[in-house]
Amino acid sequence: MNTAPTYIFEAKDKPTRPVHSVPLVVATDDSVKGYGCLVDNPDDFQIEIVRWPAQGWRPVDTDSGDEGGWVEGVFHGTWDGDILMGRNEAVAGHYVLGWSQDPQIARTETPSGPREQVLLWHMNYHPDGGQLFFPLDKQPFVVPVALPGDDLTPDKVIAFWCDGSRGLYIHPNIWHEGIFPASDSQRFLDRQGRVHARVSCDIGEEFGVYLGVPLVQSPASTPSSQSR
Repeated sequence: MNTAPTYIFEAKDKPTRPVHSVPLVVATDDSVKGYGCLVDNPDDFQIEIVRWPAQGWRPVDTDSGDEGGWVEGVFHGTWDGDILMGRNEAVAGHYVLGWSQDPQIARTETPSGPREQVLLWHMNYHPDGGQLFFPLDKQPFVVPVALPGDDLTPDKVIAFWCDGSRGLYIHPNIWHEGIFPASDSQRFLDRQGRVHARVSCDIGEEFGVYLGVPLVQSPASTPSSQSR
């Protein structure tokens, strides 16, 4: 059975749901620990590649199983009215990431109101390797994340607010979604494991809510707001 989610659809295909608010945390060297790290220069940064798991009691040889390497390309985050679209050239991916309004009233081309949050319907993680998002346009952006474990619940999700001066790297197995631009459109260098294994969670279907991910900082958006 193919359980891969459908990433391209009309917003009105998704129902109205309650919104679970996600804490917004300013990304600092300290606040991102456990999730990943901030990156100043992508040219000097190596992506973690996870060794292929052993099938039984015999181990995978230590000089094998992690040689797939990584791929890179430009990740585009673009607002189409109220609808946030993502396109990842590194893995030929194209996605509806979320909406700034209820999907039943979200419209394309012209936003119907201020974009203060993203209503997020889906998250995923990559067991084969880490992932680097480095801003090419040097503008603020937001990334929702949660620590590893298949027992994901909405209360485990936080969002990092990044000021655009540094990139954000996440470890393998960290739940995340694409980059959320604070402006109309942004580009990021995306570097990730070549295998591109993906484990998904349809937040709306599993929990009956959308995650409300803020795009605007507030006084509460401090590293101390982080929940581990």
